[in-house]
Amino acid sequence: MSTTLKEMMAAANAAVERIDAERARKLMSEKGALLLDIRDAPEIEKTGRAEGSHHIPRGMLEFRADPDSPYHDPALRRDRPIVLHCASGGRAALAGKVLQEMGFSEVYNLGGLKDWAEGGGAVEEPIDPGM
Repeated sequence: MSTTLKEMMAAANAAVERIDAERARKLMSEKGALLLDIRDAPEIEKTGRAEGSHHIPRGMLEFRADPDSPYHDPALRRDRPIVLHCASGGRAALAGKVLQEMGFSEVYNLGGLKDWAEGGGAVEEPIDPGM
């Protein structure tokens, strides 16, 4: 049985709580939540990143999240809240659902970098590529 993107998005949005920047900052300060940027490197280079965020591209998330993987990232712990963001929230929702399926119990979708910035979150400017 196949599924559509629309169905996948509906399931992910139903499973992963969407939060605003204020709540994300509160989770970070009070619970040590990891703000995880899952955009691709060229996106970050072009638009900058949320101050204090950790970067794992969406395509590597499962490899970085699994402690048994040789690519495991120790910043991803099942006992640590994870606040995901991408450019607009779609990939963050899908990634959040995957993390839940992998045993991460406290996972949130912040939406996009724009949501972080408009909610008062500091943004590190893109690196100037020079001439």
